[in-house]
Amino acid sequence: MSFADRFSPAPREVRAAGVLTALPGVALLVFGVVLLVRGLGEPTQPGNNVLAEFAYYFILALAVVACGAGLVLGKTWARSPVVVVSLLLVGVGWYVAGPSGQLAWGIPLGLLGIAVLVLLFRRPSRAWALGLEDGETEEEAAERGGAAGRAARRERDEQ
Repeated sequence: MSFADRFSPAPREVRAAGVLTALPGVALLVFGVVLLVRGLGEPTQPGNNVLAEFAYYFILALAVVACGAGLVLGKTWARSPVVVVSLLLVGVGWYVAGPSGQLAWGIPLGLLGIAVLVLLFRRPSRAWALGLEDGETEEEAAERGGAAGRAARRERDEQ
């Protein structure tokens, strides 16, 4: 068993989606820091609250990075927020590439969102999220309780 498999029960696709999701979060954090540094160097004007903008970007970046880290660690709760973040990223990429006319930024953003969505909806990722075991159908997993049932059984076996 490899280190990655011992580190996280999630399939490779889910861990890769987590890493790809964390990238925009880190970029957003860097953007917030650059905004803060540049804003503090300029004279203040009414209605210009650089600290509030930095706090907004910082909290948003931490949330995105936390969701990406959750997937890397194999936490099923992180899948749904990452799907939402990816869909938003596709929309932002479309807007930046289309109406804004900045293809160099928009196309990679959109492709990143699409790549994460593809990784999260591949068969191994879905089976992990649904809690499927080898040779089990989705209906059988639902009767057993899915991922929650699998975690409860693992917990019982460890005791």
